[in-house]
Amino acid sequence: MKPFDAPQAALGDVNHETLAYLIASASDIALVLDTEGTILDLAFGSDELSADIADDWIGRRWGDTVTPESRPRIEALIADALSDAAANNWRQVDHPSVNGADLPVRYLATRLGDRPQLIAVGRSLQGIAALQQRLVDAQQSLERDYWRLRQLETRYRLLFRSASDAIVIVDPDTGKVVEANPAAAVLLAADARRLVGRGFTEGFDEPGARAIQSLVAGVRAAGRANDIRARLRSGAEFQVSAAPVRQENASLILLRLSPISSRGDNEGPTKPHSRLARIVDRAPDGIVLTSQDGRILSANAAFLELAQATSEDQIRGESLDRWLGRPGVDLNVLIANLRQHEAVRLFATTIRSEFGSSSEVEISAVSVPNGDQPSLGFIIRNVDRRVSPDTRSEGALPRSIEHLSELVGRVPLKEVVRESTDMIERLCIEAALELTGDNRASAAELLGLSRQSLYVKLRRYGLTEPGAEAEAE
Repeated sequence: MKPFDAPQAALGDVNHETLAYLIASASDIALVLDTEGTILDLAFGSDELSADIADDWIGRRWGDTVTPESRPRIEALIADALSDAAANNWRQVDHPSVNGADLPVRYLATRLGDRPQLIAVGRSLQGIAALQQRLVDAQQSLERDYWRLRQLETRYRLLFRSASDAIVIVDPDTGKVVEANPAAAVLLAADARRLVGRGFTEGFDEPGARAIQSLVAGVRAAGRANDIRARLRSGAEFQVSAAPVRQENASLILLRLSPISSRGDNEGPTKPHSRLARIVDRAPDGIVLTSQDGRILSANAAFLELAQATSEDQIRGESLDRWLGRPGVDLNVLIANLRQHEAVRLFATTIRSEFGSSSEVEISAVSVPNGDQPSLGFIIRNVDRRVSPDTRSEGALPRSIEHLSELVGRVPLKEVVRESTDMIERLCIEAALELTGDNRASAAELLGLSRQSLYVKLRRYGLTEPGAEAEAE
């Protein structure tokens, strides 16, 4: 700070009102103190600041109006003002405000000429503190966005590299490969790192290269184009589809390559075959193709759901016996019957999932001995939710006992006993309902059950209709 060179000549005798107005206008907070630091008077430069400050400052020591951490700075300001050695040292202190947040103020204290009073002028740092807080919030938001983008990129990289489809990303301006996943490197018989930076059409025959260039141009212009076929010079043929992608400010083209079997030259037969493959994959029943010894070659999504497996790769090469109800028994019986009769229908067993749960299933199987690789096909149907036929006729008991006898040898004795207990309980409830003319209250009393317990059992065995309980009550 540079003071006036001749303040007395320039300002003359300034009266007290003018001086007080100038001090109050030039500062946010102005304090008049005695040499002990007691506040004699104060003024505020704005109404908003006065609302944040307690109204009992006059008569208190200046150091009592600040936080404990700021008191040494108040003492230093008073000492500087009394000694006149460093009267122009500004120091920041914090005042507790009425709204709970600390109010930062930057003070300068000086002596009023030869008088015993001191004057302290303060500038509020609320605006600077708010800007600093906004800067910190912005930095934290940027950090969160950065880590979110990093996680998205990691997931993208993981999916891109683990995808079974061959995917290549091409720069349409140069025709060079920007990125290629391992599956594409295998199909194109090249190292993925060597593919990057190389022209994508290199290695394709001349018609294939022209077709790919036309495909890229069509996608770039219209956003989509029909799939094309392209052949490598080595003879491998691919079906190529394309889609536009954005990366930062650049437009790129994503190409997906699907190999075409040599048997697929005749367009007519391949379409039904591909439709059949899609139907098998989307079928609600589990379909599994195994080798002659029961090791899994392929499985559809329904079987993966039954087994609670995450992907086909997880189960490929494993024995189907791993998931069947009786290890070492069911699969051997199925394979023996397939070798003898080439087909098995409605073989009842259970499927155990990876997490220990089990489902009742029926298996139909067929042997395919022809071809380069003889195999076995299994169709597995979940019958957990199959509705049992109405067994309330007089002939129900013999059929239920027959059903129980069929379970012997196929399920543990404990489950057979549970089945028989449930059957007897159901028959007793049906008999009580018949004796009481379908009166639930009387049937519950006859069976020695509470009405609520009877309703629970009725719902369990499917012997009640919606709203029946409400009507009974």
